[in-house]
Amino acid sequence: MPDFTGLPAMPAMVWRAPQDHGDEMRYADMPGAQCETFVAAATSAVWEIAIDIQAPARWSRELHRTEWLDGAMAPALGARFAGRNQHPVIGAWRTVSQIIELDPERAFAWCVLDADGRFGKATLSLAEPMATWRFTLTPDAGGTLLRQTVRIGPGRSGLSAAIDRMPDKEEYLVALRLGELREGMHATLNGIKAAAEQRQRSD
Repeated sequence: MPDFTGLPAMPAMVWRAPQDHGDEMRYADMPGAQCETFVAAATSAVWEIAIDIQAPARWSRELHRTEWLDGAMAPALGARFAGRNQHPVIGAWRTVSQIIELDPERAFAWCVLDADGRFGKATLSLAEPMATWRFTLTPDAGGTLLRQTVRIGPGRSGLSAAIDRMPDKEEYLVALRLGELREGMHATLNGIKAAAEQRQRSD
């Protein structure tokens, strides 16, 4: 179970760790998932790739492109970036993410917001994210333990729209989406691992 106690206090944001609800997962419970991998590289090298907002698009089936917003050029608390996404069922949409935690070489987290109102009311409120993502890095046995965590909701998302259409399938839809997210996390972690280890060998 991931520990969110080290996160900084944010306005109107209540932090809860992703919960394992077994076979009774509800969107309102803000379910989540996490994956981890060992990287045979210095934590500094892993961190450099983990905070590169453009890197995940190299490995993700869903996230195709990212770009900094509001003049931001690098990760900083409160900085925002846009993501361009594509899903075979949902279609295309844009998100705006805001960085909510930046603890050098230890943790990097951001909230994903429906700034364009693609799935409900347009919002940039940190109290209503579609999802919250977090990387944590821990030095371990001469390398780095890299963990990625996601928590769904409580704001509306493409999953909300699917549940609206099929409310009797909510548990199945939540489990299906978490499976997709885990698959994406595995791809991202494997991509970061390969890139960091290659860089380590080259140095």
